[in-house]
Amino acid sequence: MNIGFIGTGNMGTILIEALIESRAVIPSSLTITNRTIDKALNIKKRFPDIQVAERPEEVITESDAVFICVKPLDIYPLLKRLSPVFTRDQTVVTITSPVQVEQLETIVSCQAARVIPSITNRALSGVSLLTFGESCTAEAKEKLTALVSKISIPLEIESGITRVASDIVSCGPAFVSYLVQEFIQAAVEETSVSKEDAILMTKEMLVGLGRLLETGLYTLPALQEKVCVKGGVTGEGIKALESGVQDMFRQMFRNTHLKYEEDIALVKKQFSV
Repeated sequence: MNIGFIGTGNMGTILIEALIESRAVIPSSLTITNRTIDKALNIKKRFPDIQVAERPEEVITESDAVFICVKPLDIYPLLKRLSPVFTRDQTVVTITSPVQVEQLETIVSCQAARVIPSITNRALSGVSLLTFGESCTAEAKEKLTALVSKISIPLEIESGITRVASDIVSCGPAFVSYLVQEFIQAAVEETSVSKEDAILMTKEMLVGLGRLLETGLYTLPALQEKVCVKGGVTGEGIKALESGVQDMFRQMFRNTHLKYEEDIALVKKQFSV
């Protein structure tokens, strides 16, 4: 399958790198472009067989599936201009959560789908969130699912849980990264441990935790129970966390959903024109 990418920013580049590294695609089957063409050319320097197109139209004509990796409010004007180029047997794929597949289907005659990736896909892990439009054939669904399964666990979701699913899968690494940095900084400020050692210990703890969960030996509650000996030090630490963590995460989800509703409203206004 020939794959196209319109937009080679952070996430577009991550997807391209992951697909090549996982051997889901060969570089010569990729055609890419970007508004600032140098970004696409920089990718070609690492993967010389990739085709770089000067115009998005060229990407479409060379591809079976085209990933649109641009900002949410840039999608409507871009696809409105490019819609005559698509053919019915092609698939257009957005990677942004505020744009619904039903909206894509109002302006393009081809099949439409959404794949919300995660930075964890760069390590060929994590989950990718899939939503298919009514226009998608069983064959198109199967091919797209097989493609992303090479770099992640594909999970098909309903539109109603798009935001919370994205918070966990796509935004989650940033949220956890922030918390881990605060964890390290507090250790350095409250004790005599060096920042270098705190970073090393925390990183290896997280890697080990991930591997332990991957084995399926413990669920998260079971793991906590194993470490948290009654009356011990871990329990005292958890008491401190219990005083604020629940409200913190609830507020986090409220904030992301409020912003999501704002973005949806702006996108909807475009598609209603």
